[in-house]
Amino acid sequence: MASDQYDAAKQRCGGNDAWNLPVVFSPMAITYHLSSVDSLVLDAPTLAKIFNGTVTRWDDPALTALNASMPAEPIHVFYRSDKSGTTANFQSYLQAAAGGAWTQGVSNMFNGGVGTGAEGNKGTSAAVKDTEGAISYNELAFALQQGLYAAEIKTPASRRSLRPVRIGTDTSGKTITGAKITGTGNDLVLDLSSFYNPAQPDVYPIVLATYEIVCSKYPTSDQALAVKAFLQAAIGPGQTDLAKSGYIPLPPSFQSKVAGAIDSITYAGAPTRANSPVTPFCF
Repeated sequence: MASDQYDAAKQRCGGNDAWNLPVVFSPMAITYHLSSVDSLVLDAPTLAKIFNGTVTRWDDPALTALNASMPAEPIHVFYRSDKSGTTANFQSYLQAAAGGAWTQGVSNMFNGGVGTGAEGNKGTSAAVKDTEGAISYNELAFALQQGLYAAEIKTPASRRSLRPVRIGTDTSGKTITGAKITGTGNDLVLDLSSFYNPAQPDVYPIVLATYEIVCSKYPTSDQALAVKAFLQAAIGPGQTDLAKSGYIPLPPSFQSKVAGAIDSITYAGAPTRANSPVTPFCF
């Protein structure tokens, strides 16, 4: 939740705290459609210049410096037109890793000022698939569904090793081991900024956390038990085979922390007329 959403969530939870619980991680793919290019290398400064309109052609010197041969074609940028945590995380990465090339700030809306909007990961990935010269940012799962190519990312660490980092659940799995919890108590908010400039050469730098937002207390035991049962399934058997779909299962250390928070969910007793039932919710 954003800081200004906590009060509304607490009100919806009948005056009880709401918690952010991470249940899965997802690498963000920089997807592209270039018929004459099988492998594309990008770095954060070049990505920032593409998504703020400074670099507009695939044969720009910034791109040919990273790739042996690039087509003489215009770049077609696609971005999320809806409010999106994916967009916020992508812009956070550019702001942190692009060395000052991204000055457009960070929000849930795309601030680059160029390109064409499409709704959701489904919309942007479909647009890339249908458009020669296109580029966008998508969760890996949607890139796999559309059969899209994903760029390799050159980080400061991989630059020293002369090997850009390919997206995958293996390289991204190494990323999340360093994530720090910045929330308090059972509000397990993570600081993702440590991902963006990894110190190791084989670590993919753009990884998202997906949260379930829950009440710490529910009006009835039935509601509390139902929410807990769902969450226990999500972090238990629900983690099986996630990698095949482009997601990263919770590491054991995170899994135990989330399990502890789930165990702490309780109920406040039967509601009165003045305190109507609060519907359990997840975002």
